[in-house]
Amino acid sequence: MESLDELLRLAEEAHGHLCAGQVLGVRMALLGCRRLGIEEPRGRDRKRLVTFIEIDRCATDAIGVVTGCRLGKRALKFRDWGKMAATFADLESGRAIRLVALESSKQRAREMYPDIANRNAQQMKAYREMEDAELFGEHWVEVDLGPKEMPGYRGERIACAACGEGINYDRYVERDGAIVCLACAHPEQRYYRPASGESAPPHKDAAGAGCECG
Repeated sequence: MESLDELLRLAEEAHGHLCAGQVLGVRMALLGCRRLGIEEPRGRDRKRLVTFIEIDRCATDAIGVVTGCRLGKRALKFRDWGKMAATFADLESGRAIRLVALESSKQRAREMYPDIANRNAQQMKAYREMEDAELFGEHWVEVDLGPKEMPGYRGERIACAACGEGINYDRYVERDGAIVCLACAHPEQRYYRPASGESAPPHKDAAGAGCECG
């Protein structure tokens, strides 16, 4: 594993800037890997780790840099819970640890560097130096990862009976004997709606669309 400074450099390069969240994410991922005994998450141990993240902020990019886990590889799982937390699961041993950033770390940063007025600069400096126990809460947990949730799983692609779009990884429901995608099954929960003048669903012929590897 690279040094903290080197990983922060890589995180800054990937994210576009360095901030307190990036420092926190790098430290969190380093600790998660260390607790699981994963020494080279982007090298020889790259197939061992699956990471669940609970927030879509700067720390998430940093965690991806350290662990090598990517959404497109299905090794990074996003749960939109709004928490600065992540769970690191070792597929080889079956162990998993959830780490959560402690709210008290912000006050600790103020105590360490009261002379630094800028809060981000204050936290960046403090988060580099604080002990793990001052930054994170740790909990050993159990994570159920079935075969269909594993990286590399290739399943049948099924067309939605309502919109015709292809569905991967069994992300569908059955209604009156028909297979329907989640967007059609729960239209009130869609993150999008047809633009003015457009009809829904927009792609009746989309059943075969998509990447062949997915």
